[in-house]
Amino acid sequence: MFADIILPLNLPQLLTYGVPIEMQELLKPGMRVEVALGKNKQYSGIVERLHNEKPEAYMVKPIRNIIDEAPVANEKQLKFWRWIGEYYMSAPGEVMQAALPAHLKLMGETRLQWIAGEDVQINLSDEGYIAAEALQIKGEITISELREIVGYRQLAAVLNELLEHEVIRINDELEQSYKPRKERIVVLAEVYKEEQALMHLFDRLARAPKQLELIMAYTELNIKKGYVRQVDLLDRAKATASHLKALVEKDVFSIKEQEIDRLPAKDIPITKEVAFTPVQQVAYDDLNKGLNEKNVALLQGVTGSGKTLLYIHKIQECINQGKQALLLLPEIAVTTQLVSRLLAYFGDSLGVYHSHFSNNERVEIWEKVRKGIYKVVVGPRSALWLPYNTLGIVIIDEEHDGSYKQRDPAPRFHARDAAIYLAALYESKVILGSATPSLESLYNVQQGKYAYASLKDRYMGVKMPEIELVSPRSTDTAKTKTPGILTPQLQQAILEALAHKKQVILFQNRRGYSPFQQCTVCGWVAQCTNCAVSLTYHKSTGKLHCHYCGLKAALTHACPSCGSSSMSSKSFGTEKIEEEVQQLFPKAKVARMDVDSMRKKNSMAELFENLQKHKVDILVGTQMVVKGLDFASVSLVGILSADSILSFPDFRVNERAFQLMEQVSGRAGRADGEGRVIIQTYNLQHPTLQWVKEHNVSAFYRSEIKFREMFGYPPFTRLIKIIFRHKDEAKAMAAAGLMAQGLLTMPHVTVQGPGPAVVARIRDQYIQEIWMKCPKDNKQMEPVKEFLKTQKQYILNQRGYSNVQIVFDVDPA
Repeated sequence: MFADIILPLNLPQLLTYGVPIEMQELLKPGMRVEVALGKNKQYSGIVERLHNEKPEAYMVKPIRNIIDEAPVANEKQLKFWRWIGEYYMSAPGEVMQAALPAHLKLMGETRLQWIAGEDVQINLSDEGYIAAEALQIKGEITISELREIVGYRQLAAVLNELLEHEVIRINDELEQSYKPRKERIVVLAEVYKEEQALMHLFDRLARAPKQLELIMAYTELNIKKGYVRQVDLLDRAKATASHLKALVEKDVFSIKEQEIDRLPAKDIPITKEVAFTPVQQVAYDDLNKGLNEKNVALLQGVTGSGKTLLYIHKIQECINQGKQALLLLPEIAVTTQLVSRLLAYFGDSLGVYHSHFSNNERVEIWEKVRKGIYKVVVGPRSALWLPYNTLGIVIIDEEHDGSYKQRDPAPRFHARDAAIYLAALYESKVILGSATPSLESLYNVQQGKYAYASLKDRYMGVKMPEIELVSPRSTDTAKTKTPGILTPQLQQAILEALAHKKQVILFQNRRGYSPFQQCTVCGWVAQCTNCAVSLTYHKSTGKLHCHYCGLKAALTHACPSCGSSSMSSKSFGTEKIEEEVQQLFPKAKVARMDVDSMRKKNSMAELFENLQKHKVDILVGTQMVVKGLDFASVSLVGILSADSILSFPDFRVNERAFQLMEQVSGRAGRADGEGRVIIQTYNLQHPTLQWVKEHNVSAFYRSEIKFREMFGYPPFTRLIKIIFRHKDEAKAMAAAGLMAQGLLTMPHVTVQGPGPAVVARIRDQYIQEIWMKCPKDNKQMEPVKEFLKTQKQYILNQRGYSNVQIVFDVDPA
């Protein structure tokens, strides 16, 4: 018997290993196994397939060990991984790395053990002595620790030196990195579990009040939970560990370590079902009718129409059938608020999965999904990787959102499209929900591929917000031509909202204090030394930041080009807006929501709680504020710079701008219909802004789809972006040129490029791009992908090109 193994490496194919006879009855696809690669490297891989086909190209090594008693990945997951790898042109190992939680991937860090004793006399180099001393003290270190001690350049020489003198041994064992959480549990002796014996114990301890309090606290806690944690007992009794130790010595209590759940059950009362409004009932009936005929349905509902209620009913139907449900959301920001609503319906059968959980917590969620404890899973795109047993429905909320596309690292998959394939594996249904659906989804409805249902009115007939377009020209400073942040109209609207005890959201799609620092004499702009971008000033740190490589530089006070001290911060980010708003409205409570302010694990939850309790009057934020926030008291939304959203060099720019502005506008007046939106723009006549003003998705779609068809963009073609990175710009350009030359021989394909990327250098790597327009037909796409892989290998095999990074991005965002 042979097994095809997925290894956590960027290898173009699976490797085949022999299955020893004693393992053949135990081994199943989806189990983790320990295998050797090369002379002395060990890896944990996952069995993808068992068969009897011996490979002829190489000698087969045996599997060393089976790690699991049961598969960690099921058969449908493995099929899903294979499809992701094939469609998005990713290596199987890259897919596995993305899919498995970190702690299910065993660590194979080579360890060095000191075996020579303490008084050994040997001649070593200076670096060798330093390494030997560290090994003698610790007894054992890893290769990466040795690299830190002696430096990268000396690593190989020192390692050989120590091995030649036979003072170290290499110990290359795989370790489980997941460790269950253990806690000390207090157990009452069996003899005292009878009431009479317990009462006698109370009498005995009458002169030891602290010990008596411990017994009483134990009785109270044990009735509530069925077990008592040591930390809870000491806290309840206001006692110390010595008081507890005295009772252990008297054989009243015993203490044992017990594995506990990192994700304890939530004691939340279940909410009764909320009845549909007549409009919702019609949409729900249309949705059910559509799903009976098609596998995918688009639910288009204006912001605040109550789409979530329809989702909840469909999920409940799925649970009643004994199946699991998956609700995908674009970002954690949306997850935080929606989860509190869903918990009230589904209680402990609801699981949440996202990157803010620790690695250990993610393993426990994985296991709860695999065992079927979680009936409903909510999360961003990473929730697709979980081991579902019987998936009944997949709901993709805000399906238009760009966050569903994974950009780096591989696999660069689109969660919406991948979810539709995953649902097909389980023969389950898919609901795509959005107020502003993607052009691709609307086109699929038009072509009869998807079913369609709509909610044209807000919940309970609440009015859509009124939208005003305002030019900031009048607020620009006459001498410097610097744009004012808030127009008088927006300032007045904020005052009115605050006077009525309402909340305000101000949207600006730039974080930091100022997007760039410029010399007003010669025009010099502070640039990142590693990337072809300007540095952004962050007042919170007092430094200039690069948002691409993370570089931080000191604020420049004198121009390095002309020596002038006339330096000026240009434009404005969320930090500067927050500061100015606080100055203009000193009595208002202002908060900021962007990547910088939301870094901590509970930052999002705390902010939402403060908004709910009206501890925040004005919220300043980036795209995060767009993602489905639902607060009844928000009456005003200000979009501070619409022009920056409408001027990005991308064929999707109008679609993105329309969706972004329509979504952020939808945060206003959700409860009472008294919403107001002010959009600041220099280009008052831009057609996209007129469609946003009228909330007219249909008119926007009709215009945009003509443009896409005319120029051959999706949904009429498929795009593949090929990215070339190298520290030498000439090599990146030459490699891209070789690829473009080869592509000229491909039929039915349009090639644009090569040319520099929008940001042409990141982290000291020059970037060239080629864009390909390909036919939609999968049969015609397969030879294109095969050719790209062959051409990539050909380029990398050319002398001097082996270090060029060549990346394929299928269906780029």
